Amino acid sequence: MTGDQRVTRGMRSRSTITRRAVDVASIEGLSGLSFGSLAADVGLSKGGVAALFPTKEQLQVATVESAREVFLEAVVQPTSAVPSGAARLKALIERWIAYAEAPLFPGGCFWAANLPDFDSRPGPVRDSLARQRRSWLALLAEQVSQAIAAGEVTGLDPELTAFQIDALLNSANIAMRLGETGGADKVRRVIDGLLA
Repeated sequence: MTGDQRVTRGMRSRSTITRRAVDVASIEGLSGLSFGSLAADVGLSKGGVAALFPTKEQLQVATVESAREVFLEAVVQPTSAVPSGAARLKALIERWIAYAEAPLFPGGCFWAANLPDFDSRPGPVRDSLARQRRSWLALLAEQVSQAIAAGEVTGLDPELTAFQIDALLNSANIAMRLGETGGADKVRRVIDGLLA
């Protein structure tokens, strides 16, 4: 096997492992990941997984990155053709609601499952989770700013509004996980009020 084939195979194995790890971490949290169970799940040896991820922390960080890629593909990228401002903000919210209503991961929202576990644990895993959260909030705030600049809304603080939207979405996610109905509609009503 040539070096290029080994690199390609290694990248494919890495992707398979981290994608499975995202599913596991959405239920058991990033702390629940183990080389042995992931190896069994994807049909590799424990040593094969450890060769790709020398430490559990490296596996956890790679898992966060994999979850970010899936999230971007499902929630953010589909809105890129929508005009920026209020329309894109609403499209992002709708995509996020769809992401929560028909979860991409067995445990629901990956971020809701893992941020609380690492929010007070300094290190690369926390940093990676926090970076994703900041990026999401910045994207929301940017669309609020665009809506203000276009005269679509007035009187909003972009960062505060992004924080409020994120809080609403997280609350709706919890309601959905608990089987409560109407969470998505409540989010839509609040957003319509904010953007009125």
